[in-house]
Amino acid sequence: MTFRPTRRLMLTAVTLGALLQFAGCASTGSMGPATVQSVVGNTAELGTFNKLVATAGLSDVLSGSAPVTVFAPSDEAFKAVPAATLDKMAKDPAALKALLQHHIVAGNVKSADIQVGSAPVATLAGSKLAVSKAGDFVTVEDALVVKGDLTAGNGVVHVIDRVLTPPKK
Repeated sequence: MTFRPTRRLMLTAVTLGALLQFAGCASTGSMGPATVQSVVGNTAELGTFNKLVATAGLSDVLSGSAPVTVFAPSDEAFKAVPAATLDKMAKDPAALKALLQHHIVAGNVKSADIQVGSAPVATLAGSKLAVSKAGDFVTVEDALVVKGDLTAGNGVVHVIDRVLTPPKK
């Protein structure tokens, strides 16, 4: 007779677990879709990029209604940039903004959209980025996408392993 209460207890626990899981789904959906800015802010390896976006005054672009694709350098990518270069950028808001805009493309560009020999994409800085695919690997200029297709309601974020340098004008 002890089998029946144990079975009832297990069914109750499974039912409660399922209800809690569905309740969690309902509460996330009511908050609305995340923005590219919130995806960048909530991605651990993009702390430096997130701070620089705020410093450059580009947070509105990443949280706006117009769709954008961001090729965001990881914290490791920024560590490879000489400290003097980063300091110089931090003191020159126009140069910092141009550098970051070189990583942002209008519209949604997902990994599946990129093919071998894809046409270059125009950045918000007015420059072009060569994007390509080799097997499952996606490249942007000489950077590799290490974490792709972080989607948001207003775009997509791809984490890359290098800081892209805009062409000299």
